[in-house]
Amino acid sequence: MSCQVLRLDEGVTLLGGGQASPKDIAESLRVAPNLFGVDGGANRAVALGLDIIGVSGDFDSISDATCAELDPSILIETPDQNRTDFDKALDLVDAPVILCTGFTGKRMDHQLACYSVLVRQAGKPAILLGEEDICFHLSHEVTLDLPKGTRLSLFPMARVVASCSGLRWPVEALEFAPWGQIGTSNEVTDGPVTLSAESEGLLVILPRAYLQQAVRKLWQGDPARCP
Repeated sequence: MSCQVLRLDEGVTLLGGGQASPKDIAESLRVAPNLFGVDGGANRAVALGLDIIGVSGDFDSISDATCAELDPSILIETPDQNRTDFDKALDLVDAPVILCTGFTGKRMDHQLACYSVLVRQAGKPAILLGEEDICFHLSHEVTLDLPKGTRLSLFPMARVVASCSGLRWPVEALEFAPWGQIGTSNEVTDGPVTLSAESEGLLVILPRAYLQQAVRKLWQGDPARCP
């Protein structure tokens, strides 16, 4: 396949080679039914008998057996070693929402790189799925209707000033930075919760139970098609 961007009206699931159970993948595909393999993630997709619209990466983790099972026309080699396969895959997909499954667990450096990519690709409606949590970049003001007591963390990947209402510990024009103030384990007191930031660089972390709500808030397409 050429490096032409895939443009879709439904959500896309990017599947990496990290931690992801069949249940995780099935949950992601219910929301974002177009499956795109990222390097070693294609091995798992083939093993589960899933349909794949494309596979990209430097192909250092995809097996020969997997390649033999796939149509060569959907393979997109992206050899740039200065960027991660996850980062390069996001370049190739244009969709209303992109769920990123199989990018957490195992190696800590890979997981940290994924958080960095969420900021680098701030314009993409990407949500990273972990075993217990979801994570997305706060690219615009977001209002969430969350139950009292819900854990909500704000983690800065750069210096950023943010304001948030409805939380136990106030966030009003507060300066965050990786080397300074961070917002681990804040808590919802009065909903709805409104989150905003003056610049790029702030990640929002929520329990995975609120994936569907996050999808609705980040959706960049026809609202009637939002699952």
